[in-house]
Amino acid sequence: MLVAGIDSSTQSVKVVLCRAEDGTVVAEASAPHPDGTECAPAHWWDALGQLRELLERADAVAVAAQQHGMVALDEAGEPVRPALLWNDVRSAPQARALVAGLGGPKTWAERTGSVPVASFTVTKLRWMAEHEPENARRTAAVLLPHDWLTWRLGADGYVTDRGDASGTGYWSPAEGRYLPDLLEAALGHAAETPRVAAPGAAVGETPWGAPIAPGTGDNMGAALGLGLREGDVVVSIGTSGTAFAVADTPAADPTGAVAGFADATGRFLPLVCTLNAARILTSTARMIGADLAELSRLALAAGPGAGGLTFLPYLDGERTPDRPDATGVLAGMTTANTDRENLARAAVEALLCSLADAVDHLAAHGARPRRTLLIGGGARSAAVRALAPDVFGTPVTVPEPAEYVALGAARQAAWALAGTPEPPAWPAPPATDHEPDPGMADAARGVRARYAELRDKRV
Repeated sequence: MLVAGIDSSTQSVKVVLCRAEDGTVVAEASAPHPDGTECAPAHWWDALGQLRELLERADAVAVAAQQHGMVALDEAGEPVRPALLWNDVRSAPQARALVAGLGGPKTWAERTGSVPVASFTVTKLRWMAEHEPENARRTAAVLLPHDWLTWRLGADGYVTDRGDASGTGYWSPAEGRYLPDLLEAALGHAAETPRVAAPGAAVGETPWGAPIAPGTGDNMGAALGLGLREGDVVVSIGTSGTAFAVADTPAADPTGAVAGFADATGRFLPLVCTLNAARILTSTARMIGADLAELSRLALAAGPGAGGLTFLPYLDGERTPDRPDATGVLAGMTTANTDRENLARAAVEALLCSLADAVDHLAAHGARPRRTLLIGGGARSAAVRALAPDVFGTPVTVPEPAEYVALGAARQAAWALAGTPEPPAWPAPPATDHEPDPGMADAARGVRARYAELRDKRV
């Protein structure tokens, strides 16, 4: 039996076809999405259609997709406007107004597990209500990207899972239910929301007769694909940067740094997200006229601390800390240190310091990492892999590059196909381990201290 996992991300759609019993990948393919911070959902469907021949070989399917996107539909099920994606920060003023006007950060954390920032669906609904009132009036249902694709594949009505629902800002992970007053306060009127399916359920059937699993958000899919256990912390370096861990109890961080999400299995997934991650490396490589491989070599040729350069990498605003209007800052420049090697090193150190801050936020809310797993496109950088254990101060495990979001969706599809209480026990992915260098501990602490000083100056 074969199962297909779909990862519909900001940049592309990927499909992996796996053996249901052990997760062995037998085929995979991808197709691009348009660039930007909003997208007509039809583009996602058209891209998936390019992979239909592969998809139709599957005996069960599931979709994992970018979280938070606002897919607003009219009474006929047609989008009223292009979907606003997670990386669209135009709703930052509305996020602040919602938090202040509906009880403050502590109340939002207690009710929804998170203090919403511009990424969250609820803030995008408020933006639409204020700036596009006619579109808001026409909105009869609100879906997330994975919900919409699952519906188009053949789900029985609008359906979602608890993991992706927990990123809307109007669903409670602790209580397992929608909070319609928050949605209505944002949109201006009530709207239909997808039913939340149980983990591992079958929610419909494709045109070729394959059961459809509920699907989930991309981070929840990655957690399922990696087979996370208690004590594992994942740091994912993609377009965004995330740090997350599985937990048995919901998180409620009134500072807003930790989002108290649910996962795809019935547990919880406290998560910290940064807006800038791999783009820090690509932007710096462009600035110094290098490709990513050369940037990595240059960074490793420089000493710890980049000769005194410190980079605050808020290139397109930032989500953690919540600074949607911020820009990048390069501090400590002298005639002696502004060479390509130090600029490359400063970029890698900035990326890792930002993500180490994210891990620290998780630790403050109960996550105690025994190991850190490093995944995503940025983990392919030799400099990132070499410097991460020292900056994080923990051993780092780097699983072999794979489409872990799509693999998590495939594992969920296998779960729905099997009809068992727990997901199938697929083998852990092959990985390499990297240990901190005790001789670099003082230097790494100095790098983080300088980064923190610059970060806090820019409040």
